[in-house]
Amino acid sequence: MAFVKAAWRILVAIKDGLVLLFLLLFFGLLYAALSWSPKPARAVSSGALLLKLDGTIVEQPAEVDPFALLSGSGSQMREYRLSDIITALDAAKDDAKVKAVVLNLDGFMGGGQVALARVGKALDAVRAAKKPVFAYATIYSDDSYQLAAHASESWVDPLGGVAIMGRGGSGLYYKGLIDKLGVNTHVYRVGTYKSFVEPFIRSDQSPEARQANQALADALWQQWQEDISKARPRAKLAAYASNPVDAATAAGGNLAKAAQAAGLIDRLGDEAAFGERVAQVAGEPSDERAGDFAAIDLRSYAKAHQPANNGQIGLLTVAGDIVDGERGPGSAAGDTISALLYKALAEKDLKALVVRVDSPGGSVMASEKIRSAIMEARQQGLPVVVSMGNVAASGGYWISTPANMIFAEPDTITGSIGVFGILPSFEGTLAKMGITTDGVRTTPLSGQPDLAGGTTPEFDRIMQMGVEDIYRRFVGLVAKARNKSPQQIDAIAQGRVWDGGTARQIGLVDRFGGLDEAIAEAARLAKIDPKAARTYRIEKEPDKFVEFLQSMTERDEDADAPRDMLSRQAMIQRRWAMQAIADVRALVSGAGVRADCLECRSFGAPRGMADERGLMGLLTALWRG
Repeated sequence: MAFVKAAWRILVAIKDGLVLLFLLLFFGLLYAALSWSPKPARAVSSGALLLKLDGTIVEQPAEVDPFALLSGSGSQMREYRLSDIITALDAAKDDAKVKAVVLNLDGFMGGGQVALARVGKALDAVRAAKKPVFAYATIYSDDSYQLAAHASESWVDPLGGVAIMGRGGSGLYYKGLIDKLGVNTHVYRVGTYKSFVEPFIRSDQSPEARQANQALADALWQQWQEDISKARPRAKLAAYASNPVDAATAAGGNLAKAAQAAGLIDRLGDEAAFGERVAQVAGEPSDERAGDFAAIDLRSYAKAHQPANNGQIGLLTVAGDIVDGERGPGSAAGDTISALLYKALAEKDLKALVVRVDSPGGSVMASEKIRSAIMEARQQGLPVVVSMGNVAASGGYWISTPANMIFAEPDTITGSIGVFGILPSFEGTLAKMGITTDGVRTTPLSGQPDLAGGTTPEFDRIMQMGVEDIYRRFVGLVAKARNKSPQQIDAIAQGRVWDGGTARQIGLVDRFGGLDEAIAEAARLAKIDPKAARTYRIEKEPDKFVEFLQSMTERDEDADAPRDMLSRQAMIQRRWAMQAIADVRALVSGAGVRADCLECRSFGAPRGMADERGLMGLLTALWRG
């Protein structure tokens, strides 16, 4: 018995010790997280500012799930805030400790033409300050090459090359599958060019959608070529892109040499040789590993040079799908964004508001919530300026209507003024399994929408009238904002998507320019000296604990990065499959009435898909208007 008691005391002591150790570890991590911040740039020795972009460039990174980080189950693509990159490059050009800028684009997955053109402009400023810019990748895609074209020296691996695909490609159409499954797709829409629903009701593009999509692709492709040609005027870009087979044949099938012969690439070499070249300018690393160079971390450097967030010009970012309810950054949730803006208007002494829009649209209800909050700023006497990024279409244009002035870039995708709703019913599917429905009714709408037995003509008519009413409201908002008649707006609406250059010609935007120009205009309207203009970023403060977990769990993802053309295409195909799953989920769940843009998702920067609204959202949106 004495032995058992002694053993029990030992077990209890071990248990108490483990609990104490866990508590100490927990509170230690908590303290570290709350007090943690990236190392300031002044603690980093001189070297090259390293932009190792293993992911995408976005206006606002999506919120990271801390539990996914801890469990290692998160698969979210890494996202880099555009403004952080610009801040770092602007500081680097005048910083004596920064000897060069290095772009490692092996894992870069895109960012949209507007964002990439802005980064290119910042890289040009670095070069104008007599600092070299080096770029390296095993193989360049359109997006990565748009950055590399602005480098002083662009390198490619001898086993790689430059794969210029141009704008365009194929999308998925599900009508054949839907018919085989017996699903009845009920579509309610307004807009000849509102093609978002076409994958569910057609097996190919409609002639109208093809016409609009081709015009958009051609305009974006022309702008892309102009950006590259301006950065590398001696490159034989047109011949290389239009006839890649001849270029490869002339180089004996060596794609890297073909790109060099066309003037797209300056030097061939593997990553070790590239690192040795950069080290000649930036210096050797402290650990003196072969092929490495003294590097300054982008995130730490950008953090150290961020301006104080205390200006009088509010900066509200609306990025990602516009969805109902509350969400974190990177998803434009109506309740969240409107609440943030109302709070800022009540608590801060703001003199103007700049709204940065990078969204293909989404929920009508959420778009209206955000628009109403922006209108509150106007009603309080604040001038409002909208700055459109890569995409500001459909719901993204809806929320732009309160602006005094709209800025866009020639590459901006905008317009898509149209509305739709989609609802599946499964009477055909159930019939294939021998299941039928029956019941009684007291009105034409009893039991509607009946997803098992099908909808009634009366229900379908009411849904269509509701969508038409919302479209009229949309057109009316735009007409009032642009000082045009509803008939004039309807002629350029109908769900058609426009490039920024055409949108300016037809009066949907006012001026060309980026965020800096929008802020300067807001300052002028508010009678603030543009040189003294400072912004206050209206968004949720980053969670220090999540930032700490990210810094602890980040790893070198070189082994996962696609290195050759086939592996890069395989990654694109996997994303394609994920898109198909998201599309089917949206159909089955029954998305609400939406002002959304299919083409924008094809031509814009890659991002994750937001959750769709449920069926009740459809009914609520229609009856609440």
